[in-house]
Amino acid sequence: MHNPCPNTSCDICKSPSTCTLNMLGIGCRGNVVNVGGDTDVRRRLLEMGFCNGAMVEVVRRAPLGDPIEFRLRGYHLSLRGEQARHVQIASA
Repeated sequence: MHNPCPNTSCDICKSPSTCTLNMLGIGCRGNVVNVGGDTDVRRRLLEMGFCNGAMVEVVRRAPLGDPIEFRLRGYHLSLRGEQARHVQIASA
């Protein structure tokens, strides 16, 4: 498998096949494979649509890198990096 992102800005990921959402660069995308965190955080992320198999793409980051805007299931949403680190994705 290859890096979840077609461009080289995502080479910071340690694994060539999976990465946490907060590590991806702009334009990178992949499918959700796991959602972690404590019960409340996990439930909130699942309610927002971060379910296994969902395609997610990084649209842009704030000037200081946080929050991060994502495209997911036809809409845009923003998450703090602390929340995004609980979502693990695999290459699309």
